[in-house]
Amino acid sequence: MAVSKAEAKRCVVWFGQPSATERMRLNRAGWYVRVADAAAVGGIGTRGGNSVVAVADLRDADAAGMTAMALVMDAHPGLPWLALMPAEMPVGEPALGGVIDTCVDVFTAPVDVDRLLDSLGYLGGDIVAVEPDDLGITGHSKATRAVIASVRKYAPVDLPVLITGETGTGKEVAARALHSLSRRAGRPFAAINCGALPPNLVQSELFGHERGAFTGANARRLGHFETAAGGTVFLDEVGDLPADAQTSLLRFLQEGTLERVGSSQSITLDVRVLAATHVDLERAVEQGRFREDLYYRLNVLRLHMPALREREDDVVLLAQHFLDAFREHHGSHARTFSSAARQAMRHFGWPGNVRELLNRVQRAAVVAEDALITPEDLDLSHISQMPSGRATLGSARVAAEREAVISCLRECHFNVSECARRLKVSRVTIYRLCKKHGLALEQLR
Repeated sequence: MAVSKAEAKRCVVWFGQPSATERMRLNRAGWYVRVADAAAVGGIGTRGGNSVVAVADLRDADAAGMTAMALVMDAHPGLPWLALMPAEMPVGEPALGGVIDTCVDVFTAPVDVDRLLDSLGYLGGDIVAVEPDDLGITGHSKATRAVIASVRKYAPVDLPVLITGETGTGKEVAARALHSLSRRAGRPFAAINCGALPPNLVQSELFGHERGAFTGANARRLGHFETAAGGTVFLDEVGDLPADAQTSLLRFLQEGTLERVGSSQSITLDVRVLAATHVDLERAVEQGRFREDLYYRLNVLRLHMPALREREDDVVLLAQHFLDAFREHHGSHARTFSSAARQAMRHFGWPGNVRELLNRVQRAAVVAEDALITPEDLDLSHISQMPSGRATLGSARVAAEREAVISCLRECHFNVSECARRLKVSRVTIYRLCKKHGLALEQLR
């Protein structure tokens, strides 16, 4: 149902003429649309407390119209602006550059109304597209919706879940969501990075030890599994577990029992096990580095976390979410992202995934001098300068080269020497290619 002017809390001042479909979609989303004429407007009257966004619709504007629009923008610098441009961008129009630079986002005909509503939502306060209070997963892309559906389906089922995906994709976030929506939500959640445990202490850390079990064991110690009794244990990077710990974990999954190091007494526990890995466990099984029977015990339910490059529709949404969270605790001039910054973020490959996006946004919030974060603030100026639209042969080659380096590094567990050997280049070349494509090894791992 359309929102009446009297009830409107959010207003779009539309300089131009919206289509019937555009007006209907905005009304249904809670926006009152007020049509204005750039050549005749004397001021933009707004009711106190309302959210107001201005739209510069230049799809049918001539040179005089663009000049008039630029003057209106200059007269209302405090308003957030969106621009709708014709399919064929006018060349040599002096007012055009000023219009684009002023706008938070720019749309080219035919206008994607869904994306337009997203931009309006950012500016009107609708930052998160899903329920962050019970999931913590932000996004509305097809890939993200699939993850959310799987989490809701798997959470009530008391079975192991194997969470896969590249580093930085949010595997622990998904694990916490599975726990929070399960019957175990009121019990402990223990997250353990298996790759960070000293090999000689893994058994003790996970399953505990008795006094005198080894040098330095001066008292009985409960392991993570016991302290999480009734709750959930999340084993991150489970592929890094040594062989003896794999055997103990397998026994627990089969029988629900464990033994502390230095004890022969079995302890029965009720704990749900979630595991995550960024490596190919199937290959690890083939190579004898991971027990096949343990793999099948962990891989009862499988949840794949998509890379950020597979969630293009979520990138700007996540960036705005991170920026707003940062501004709640720190001072920053930045309010949102420029059109060029949004385009750069959509086109960037994000080898470090969500973690890299968070780091870049936080750094940009500190260094930004204006309300709009630029590609330079995000250290993505090289992306913003790339040609848009259909990929050229040169850009396709660059993209293929970049993907080949990333894939090889991951297959080699980020061993640069091994990667260089497989690609038949020198180690220096690998480092040069990483620098060329903006690949930070510490973020890729």
